Amino acid sequence: MPALFRNPTIDVYRGFVMLLMMAEVLRLPRLAKEFPGNPVLDFIAFNQSHVAWEGCSLHDMIQPSFSFLVGVALPYALANRAKPFVSVLWRGLVLVAMGIFLRSTHATQTNFTFEDTLTQIGLGYPFLFLLARVKPKMQWVALGVLLAAYWTAWALYPLPGQPFAAHWWKGANLGVAFDAWFLNLFPRAVPFVANGGGYGTLSFIPTLGTMLLGLIAGQWLRAGRELSIYFRTGAVLIVISLALHFLGVCPIVKRIWTPAWTLFSGGLCLWFLAGFRYLLEIRRWTGWAFPLIVIGTNSMAAYWIAHLLPDFFASSLRIHLGLYLPIAAIAPAAVLFLEWWLLYWMYRRQLFLKV
Repeated sequence: MPALFRNPTIDVYRGFVMLLMMAEVLRLPRLAKEFPGNPVLDFIAFNQSHVAWEGCSLHDMIQPSFSFLVGVALPYALANRAKPFVSVLWRGLVLVAMGIFLRSTHATQTNFTFEDTLTQIGLGYPFLFLLARVKPKMQWVALGVLLAAYWTAWALYPLPGQPFAAHWWKGANLGVAFDAWFLNLFPRAVPFVANGGGYGTLSFIPTLGTMLLGLIAGQWLRAGRELSIYFRTGAVLIVISLALHFLGVCPIVKRIWTPAWTLFSGGLCLWFLAGFRYLLEIRRWTGWAFPLIVIGTNSMAAYWIAHLLPDFFASSLRIHLGLYLPIAAIAPAAVLFLEWWLLYWMYRRQLFLKV
């Protein structure tokens, strides 16, 4: 493994997450619709789709895991070299710009929107860097204050005549109101009204909470803390989030990244991290992990490949092999293989895209 990657657990977990994202090309929910009533296909389709609003599928864990792992990796980066704050600000700006670029690839002009995974991470990254400089106890305090203040702002947003739960409904909430003002400050073909999926700019604030949980976990990982602390802490976070959800205090909604979602997904991320660490570092079962390491050690390249190249690969397969192979049947799997093969080619040549 290249020397610049410090912990196989991080790389394998990151590779697993990016593989889930790359596997969108398989379009398994569409396959399930062609064979209705198949419980296996229905289960797979559910976990390769985002839930409509409340709740969680495996697919919903891609973005929080990616954000969480940014925090996990930070203690290793800080241990290896000093990073001036100006370089941290620059990295955050580059991530924001990359997210805007990817959201603009099919637009008629620059689509200034800030809900993309990279953009959300970029907005929060400078604050994460500053929090990495304080003591772990203060990091937990910062997490609590951050989520409590965010919840309060949403809960107090005026919605006359609506029930309390409406503060986290899709149609009208603080996030929608903020973006209706903020995003219209930028040049747009038509005025921005609302994001169709309910996503919003302000989600970077609780996403910072997810990254902060990753930072805490990264400190544990680097210090060699026992696995029990990951599982216990994850369980506590999940129980708290479920209590908030079922008591009607705060629902678990990924699309607006509610504080309850931060806790719920953060608890699952801790379990994922502990599970991969158990397999790789304690049980020493490593042979299966190489395909994920290929992806995880070049996660930024994987992110770009998954967003920009599937259509190119699919059309190339149709053009050059369509007369000889049943492309319609095998194209999704072939595209996924080509994406992985390109990353493998880069891995063999030590070509790693970093920001």
